[in-house]
Amino acid sequence: MWIERNYSKLLRRNLAQFPVILLTGARQVGKTSLLEKDLSGFNFCSLEDPILAREAEEAPDVFFTKYRLPVIIDEVQYAPKLFKYIKLLVDKHKKKGQFALTGSQSFQLMQNVSESLAGRCGIITMSGISGVERRNNNLPFANTEILLRGSYPELIANKSFNKTDWYRSYIASYLERDVRNILKVGDIRDFSTFLTAVVLRSGQILSYSDLARDVGIAVNTAKSWLSVLEASQVIYLLKPYHKNLGKRLFKSPKLYIRDTGLFCHLANIQDSTTLNSSPYIGAVWETYVLNQVISSYQENGLNTNVWFWRTQSGQEVDFLIDTGGKLTAIEVKYSEKPDIEKIKKGYNSLKQFYGDNIVEKLIIATTGKESHKVGKDIYIKSGWFSE
Repeated sequence: MWIERNYSKLLRRNLAQFPVILLTGARQVGKTSLLEKDLSGFNFCSLEDPILAREAEEAPDVFFTKYRLPVIIDEVQYAPKLFKYIKLLVDKHKKKGQFALTGSQSFQLMQNVSESLAGRCGIITMSGISGVERRNNNLPFANTEILLRGSYPELIANKSFNKTDWYRSYIASYLERDVRNILKVGDIRDFSTFLTAVVLRSGQILSYSDLARDVGIAVNTAKSWLSVLEASQVIYLLKPYHKNLGKRLFKSPKLYIRDTGLFCHLANIQDSTTLNSSPYIGAVWETYVLNQVISSYQENGLNTNVWFWRTQSGQEVDFLIDTGGKLTAIEVKYSEKPDIEKIKKGYNSLKQFYGDNIVEKLIIATTGKESHKVGKDIYIKSGWFSE
């Protein structure tokens, strides 16, 4: 089953503008499949093959006699020296849409792009299947199953796949292997414990010292491992809103996992009954909603512009979107009929802090099926974001 992605239009736009495009995102979000489907006339090679990666590094001239342009190069981070040779070819041919690259470790990739392909490369960051993509493809999943199964296309397209087996394999094949390759982790059991501890903190203010203490590792180790998870787009660190802030506001980020299925797997939440009775249900739902917001930016090729707001005295707003200096607040509630008056307290504090002329509206993301207006500037929105 093929799932049409909202990134196809963005892909075509970038190919028309740049000689090189780089498609980045977490492992298994569908980068390679999208390129193979939309760029069927391109040659293809994957540098996950160590023999090909070595040839691309050591003999790029020979490599490009085998894989002529235009070409898709999958997991290009395994041959970092190839970027300089690609630059030579780009400057020689001066033609748009010749290289389509993919990679899953954004820090290393961005460093190579900035050093060798600045101004020559269009960058697309890709998420898993969004709520809008589910609607567009008429995907038949119950709401709780969306949270349990997550956003990875392979799990969504193949309902027969056992999600527990799939996530166990995903962790062993990709997450643990990537960390080993980058950081030379000795005892992978420490990292497995760390990964679970990270996931169970989704939606919480990040404390490196608390995380390190709970796992039994050094603070610097925790920071290093988290940086790899962030660069591999397994987690997202949501920053506090800082416009004209005083000392009253938190400056530590909130940590979020990028896939609710991975969250549920590591929290040992296996079915709807367990999910609805879990103490993590609110965090799972908040994680899902944030990922829909991030996806909406990424599918349109925009910089993610979402924050959170919280004061030392306890006023807070789950998410804050800044659009040209105007603020939209988002509150997330795992409920079909949330307590509007209670939710308005944080929103009213935000308006008092910045002013009614800056804070435009409040959106309450619920599990309801319909979106509607409940006040002058307050809206209930189905948090499944399929409309």
